[in-house]
Amino acid sequence: MLAVGVLLPFPLAGCGGDSGGTDDTGGGAGGRAVRDVPTADRDDVAPGGTLRWATDAMPTTFNAFQPDAGPATDRIAAATLPALFTLDEQAAPHPDPNYLEKAEVTDTEPRQTVVYTLNPKARWSDGRPLGVADFRAQWKALRGKSSAYWTARSAGYDRIRKVTRGEDAHQVKVVFTKPYADWQSLFTPLYPKSVMGDPDSFNDSARTALPVSAGPFRAGKADRKSRTVPLERNPRWWGERAKLDRIELKAVPRPQRAAALERGSLDLAEVDADAARQVARARKKNEVGKNGAGKDGAGKNGAEKDGAERKGAERGALSGYSVRRALDPAYTQLALNGAGGPLADERVRRAVARALDREELARQALGPVGLPTEPLGSHLRMANQDGYQDTSEAIGDRDLDSAQRLLADAGWKGGGPIRRSGDDSGEKRVAAGPEGGPDTAESPGSAGPAEPSAGAASAPHRLEAQAAAVRVGPELRARVTGKPLSLVPPATAQRAGLLAQAARSQLARAGKQGAKPSQRRARAALRRAERVRARAAELGMLADGTATAVRTKGGRPLALRFVLPAGPGSGQIRATGRRIAATLNEVGIRTQLKEVPDTSYFKDHIAAGEYDLALYSWPATAYPATEARPIFAKPRPAADGSLLVEQNYSRVGTDQIDQLFEQAAGELDEGRRTDLLRKADARIWAAGGSLPLYQRPQLVAAKDRVVNAGAFGFQTPRYQDIGFRTPES
Repeated sequence: MLAVGVLLPFPLAGCGGDSGGTDDTGGGAGGRAVRDVPTADRDDVAPGGTLRWATDAMPTTFNAFQPDAGPATDRIAAATLPALFTLDEQAAPHPDPNYLEKAEVTDTEPRQTVVYTLNPKARWSDGRPLGVADFRAQWKALRGKSSAYWTARSAGYDRIRKVTRGEDAHQVKVVFTKPYADWQSLFTPLYPKSVMGDPDSFNDSARTALPVSAGPFRAGKADRKSRTVPLERNPRWWGERAKLDRIELKAVPRPQRAAALERGSLDLAEVDADAARQVARARKKNEVGKNGAGKDGAGKNGAEKDGAERKGAERGALSGYSVRRALDPAYTQLALNGAGGPLADERVRRAVARALDREELARQALGPVGLPTEPLGSHLRMANQDGYQDTSEAIGDRDLDSAQRLLADAGWKGGGPIRRSGDDSGEKRVAAGPEGGPDTAESPGSAGPAEPSAGAASAPHRLEAQAAAVRVGPELRARVTGKPLSLVPPATAQRAGLLAQAARSQLARAGKQGAKPSQRRARAALRRAERVRARAAELGMLADGTATAVRTKGGRPLALRFVLPAGPGSGQIRATGRRIAATLNEVGIRTQLKEVPDTSYFKDHIAAGEYDLALYSWPATAYPATEARPIFAKPRPAADGSLLVEQNYSRVGTDQIDQLFEQAAGELDEGRRTDLLRKADARIWAAGGSLPLYQRPQLVAAKDRVVNAGAFGFQTPRYQDIGFRTPES
């Protein structure tokens, strides 16, 4: 199921070393990193126990088909409701024998017909067998014909003509109005007719409870005070008995998870790279401590000993975890808003794409966490997914000369490299014009060329003189110097790094103590330090000649609004954004970096179209012909004059892309469908509205004894097998 918009919630860099766990599936830089799940035979999993599993937030609804359903809702549904098809590590669907004996396309003419033969043992927890009434109720609720149902989507269900009983009570026949390739995506999860058969139940009752289940677990009552949702073993489950007595879903925001792990209050949690690094460090120090036991207290006073003992206890708690890592079934992209401004011109979008070094961006993001660093070459499938093809050649590799030509062809002039005359002892810097000579044509009111000495641009009051080296008029210079080209010496960058490190330490301490005012102050200090460091990097580009004069058109500068999230867990996104800004400087594109609160980043900026450039993530899907289509559909004008963009927040699309998706959705031959999707993907690249950078990392901290759980990647968890390894195994 494809979520609406998934923004990167945590930094990726800064976590090296191995996981400390057992990786039997090729995780790590040496393999494809499809999943990292220590497996154990059921005989080696201890019966009983409670697994405390972190979620980002409490579920707003228990109905996965409502617009505000999130990851917690999906996890509850997966553990408690029928999934007719589950996914393997390459996102290939397979029937779940607990629910299906078989499911097959029995006819294609005159209409596609699918017959589901259900497992006769499959029953709801109220004793009623799964049957045609449940299928029919779900179809009618989700087909989009009744506005009484507050549903998020109707894709696939709107292609069904009728749902009837088959040869007996354990068969369901579904007839489609037109061919539908992704029929295996339907009826998963399957809700009982008591939820789907009535709008009030669908909209309201299912928001707070699931009284009937048909999985290895059943949902208990959510406790808003403790922010937990219990999933208890289902005594009416006909399959292999769940090993755990209970799974406790605990809402713990990501910035607080490291502290929760130190307290030992979680058994399984997806974490950011900083927390993963803390786990790796604790394991290493614990081993060192064991080898050098008794030495830490020597020569210390009482307070020092108390502090050392406290740190040792925290380290000891963290050392009981390992980090399981894989490539997440989601990708980070650079979105280019083509609705207006310079990026409405496809040539400018293509120039941005040709300027990017996607290989370097992927290396910086994934290398430090020990994952493969290849950039992603597809919008529609992940690198470890069946059918993956790299179609990025449609827009081309990094080529600064090509980017310059595209910008010039689009009417954006200037942008020659900044050159130095003489040696490095403090002579003039002049901006080369289009023909490579000095750009001597000054704009009206220009301050003229500056002659700063090397390293003399340390103070803010020297900003105007430094900026004059770029040879722009006062109005443009004010825009350029106001935000994107702050000039700070290398010493300030070093100081900013130290301040950032101190702020992170303060933030970690405040998180452990639950001191919210201290947390706010530390976050503000961290943001300030990161801004100073970014400005220092910009000065470095001017100093070493990698920046160019800003391009102009009709007296206007080529400046783009680059919106980034400001939250404490978005440091790597901001780092990636700064690298992109530095790259665009090389071809004369200036970026105005704007950091906004995480809470408003998506709604007020991405969805509202208030940006030129932005970084965010999309989840991948096993069914791209259906579920990826809204992300790339051509925006259409609405009756009120607004633009219907569906989920295409770059506002870039073509009729050809729409047609290819429609053809792929109706193509039952897998080979031909793959070819249609490849063509659609190539056209999406060529349109230049969305530039995939890399697959996100999936980092999961788990207690060492936790087995059959971890970084799942695409693979559907077998909840009945998750548990704790027996001591003797």
